[in-house]
Amino acid sequence: MRPLNQGSGELSDWGLELKVQCELCPKLCLVESGQSGECRVRINIDGVLRTVVYGFPCSMYIDPVEKKPLFHFLPGTGILSIATVGCNLHCKNCQNWQISQTNPEDPQISAYPCPPERLVSLAKGANCPSIAYTYTDPVVYYEYTYDSAKLARESAMRNVLVTAAYVNAEPWEKLLKYVDAANIDLKGMTDDFYREVCSGTLKPVQNAMIMAKAAGILVEVTNLLIPTLNDKPEQIRELCRWVKANLGGETPMHFSRFFPRYKMRHLPATPPKTLDVAREIAMSEGLLYVYIGNIASKEGQNTYCPGCKMLLIERSGYTILQNRLKDGRCPDCGKDIYGVWQ
Repeated sequence: MRPLNQGSGELSDWGLELKVQCELCPKLCLVESGQSGECRVRINIDGVLRTVVYGFPCSMYIDPVEKKPLFHFLPGTGILSIATVGCNLHCKNCQNWQISQTNPEDPQISAYPCPPERLVSLAKGANCPSIAYTYTDPVVYYEYTYDSAKLARESAMRNVLVTAAYVNAEPWEKLLKYVDAANIDLKGMTDDFYREVCSGTLKPVQNAMIMAKAAGILVEVTNLLIPTLNDKPEQIRELCRWVKANLGGETPMHFSRFFPRYKMRHLPATPPKTLDVAREIAMSEGLLYVYIGNIASKEGQNTYCPGCKMLLIERSGYTILQNRLKDGRCPDCGKDIYGVWQ
């Protein structure tokens, strides 16, 4: 177990540490001795806040980078992807709830030792140019993510976050120094949505997204469209306007199809038409690269030049069928295409 940097304590009259406040995310959990915060993996042990998942991933796979989804980052490459248990949000629609909403000591969870040095070595051995911290949320296993990302950067490897970005500014800024790309979930555009569906708030996520883009990281945004909750055209339009105004029109936007999961099995899957409408709205609002996920789409998975409109990258699911980019530019009109291409 590793002691955390993100914590401050409260002393009793006898000088004994009773509670520790976690300062990693906006929830600012005040953790009693022997107890954990909301993420389940930060425990107050003898007055010191410790992470109990450091170096113990419960999931590890080599994925296509397109699965993250990242469509503008090293297309066609494999990416070593890891997660530990736990999450600081509690989304009712979580697709990985079996690991994100469980406890580290759950006997059904299998975790195995893989310290940062071994993680980087495994990525090298598998010829993966990058590592993704994903599946649950890298914020919750922050120290493991930070140390691994720093070591990977020293080994000339790239680092990717797939995250809801519910994190405080200071630790986020520190981590971003070693991050190359991030797909960030923007789940909705109101505090009510975040509180009722995710057990969080909106503003910290928006701040984290702005910070990531300002730090020069390649940012792609995902919005899961949930029927009756965040799929109205005016809600989609508001989200797209915010992305363009704060992150830039070149920021790739992914609209994903919802399927009934976890505590939202009573809702239907997102109709394909809703995703098509969302893509049309986003492009009408000036977003240049707009994609549809979790469903086959003839045009919604391809990258087109925003200048001459020619097809640049053709995809089928997570497979690249053709990539016509030349040194990150359109071969037909020469326009620079936003992304990390080599």
